[in-house]
Amino acid sequence: MALTKFGFIVTGDQFVQLQGTAKFSMRVVGVSHPSEGIEAAQAMITEGVQLIELCGGFSPVWAGKIIEAIDYAVPVGVVAYGPESIAAMHKLFS
Repeated sequence: MALTKFGFIVTGDQFVQLQGTAKFSMRVVGVSHPSEGIEAAQAMITEGVQLIELCGGFSPVWAGKIIEAIDYAVPVGVVAYGPESIAAMHKLFS
């Protein structure tokens, strides 16, 4: 089976964007708080998304909550930042 439907959830502001071609589509959902990622992920599962990635604004705790909320239906990954980015990330989100 090929990956044809990909989902990405980002924290920041609320929006929904769909991009793609006849063979591949990507649904990007913006949420104001990581807790809203649960509903976004559940909607993606309903729409047939096969793989979900979460932006670095999601902690491992929220990633786990989302994975459990979708009952492990698809793989869920989390973007991570290395130690060299910690100070810049703190400045950006403080």
